[in-house]
Amino acid sequence: MIPHTPLRWYGVLIALAVVIGLTISTRLARWRGLDPLLISDLLPVLAIAAVVAARIYYVAFEWERYHGAWTPLFGIIPIPRAFAVWEGGIAIHGAMVGGLLAVWVFSRLRRQPFWDLLDVLAPSLALGQAIGRWGNFFNSEAFGLPVPADFPVSVRIPPSLVDPQVLLSSPGASHFHATFFYESLWNLAVFGVLMGLLLRCRRGGLKLPAGALTCIYAIAYSLGRFWIEGLRTDPLCLFSSPPFCEGGLRIAQMVSLVMVVLGSLGLAWLYGLRRPLPGSGPTS
Repeated sequence: MIPHTPLRWYGVLIALAVVIGLTISTRLARWRGLDPLLISDLLPVLAIAAVVAARIYYVAFEWERYHGAWTPLFGIIPIPRAFAVWEGGIAIHGAMVGGLLAVWVFSRLRRQPFWDLLDVLAPSLALGQAIGRWGNFFNSEAFGLPVPADFPVSVRIPPSLVDPQVLLSSPGASHFHATFFYESLWNLAVFGVLMGLLLRCRRGGLKLPAGALTCIYAIAYSLGRFWIEGLRTDPLCLFSSPPFCEGGLRIAQMVSLVMVVLGSLGLAWLYGLRRPLPGSGPTS
């Protein structure tokens, strides 16, 4: 008899995002003059590297929670809880770092232009983030501060899943900011902007040098993430602890600011100095 296995929505949504991303990025690679088969070779490596790095990033900032903790695999085999990705606990900024390294190594091994590869992946990443955020809905996580029950956009969360400090500050709270929904919509808008820019470039109405689309994605995504992160009650904190990071810093906001600065510097380099980004080169 096959034991009951609950549906892991994160896994379903990640798989869906990968399939859609493969279709879009393959088409964009053809537009960019790259071999479309490169994307099908890169995507499995990219997905694995992103998930592993996202988990390492999260566990590193939540080490006290995972140090010495064990969990049963298939209800039988005890394994370190740090490896139990299916229980939740991954960070998108960690996934970005892992994905970036994977693309860099792949571009070197296959002698392909690094920035062009990132550019064709950027819209798929934004859309994948929009899809993946719905995993937070199904898991009742990544919600924000309490709001009135009649707030236009909110999510109802059982008290057992809410940080006790949040309930102490807002007794009787049952509805919260649907921050996962905000970010999903924001990422969908970023995807639309990136695709619109690519279409204008393809029609000859806009010049997008290698790396420009990646810089625009970094700025656009990070601006939304910085705002939305300030509403969440489960942030990764530095020098403090959730839910409010009092006296400390929210890691995602710090990383978002760095990404905005780097993206802005990249665009200034491309359009101000009119020089290609370091690492740019012709397709082999």
